[in-house]
Amino acid sequence: MLDRLDVALIDAMHTHPRVGDLELSRLLGVARATVQSRLRKMEEAGVITGYAPDIDLAAAGHPVQAFVTLQIVQGSIADVTEELESLPNVLEAFITSGDADIVCKIAATSHEDLKDTLLHISGSGSVARTSSVIVLSELVPARVLPMLRKGAVDPPPRAPAFR
Repeated sequence: MLDRLDVALIDAMHTHPRVGDLELSRLLGVARATVQSRLRKMEEAGVITGYAPDIDLAAAGHPVQAFVTLQIVQGSIADVTEELESLPNVLEAFITSGDADIVCKIAATSHEDLKDTLLHISGSGSVARTSSVIVLSELVPARVLPMLRKGAVDPPPRAPAFR
């Protein structure tokens, strides 16, 4: 579980994505070594998975987005996984419960490009049925900080010498 300092560090990195460890330590009022140690621990635990830039898909030439549900042929998850991974327009895919077996997020340069991707997926022998919903606009952007803030615990107490 993340404590309040871990969340504050993630928040500061999100707010100031290009800032270094020294500036993070100044922003948070902790030692640089503390920042470095916390970052290393969160990286090793898999909490922080990368430092890639956020990309605006529309600005990058992919303004059409859709969510596509797939019902797959029994026992074909490996084939479907390979098929979806081969399509660069497929941004994410999740195995789900309910009526659909898989939910994908797809981005495309145009409706024609989206149609071609959907036809490719539908033509797969491993996919029995698809259903798609086109994104009209983003209501709540991808985020994790509100959830992390809500669940953060108090940091462990400091040694008496540092109080």
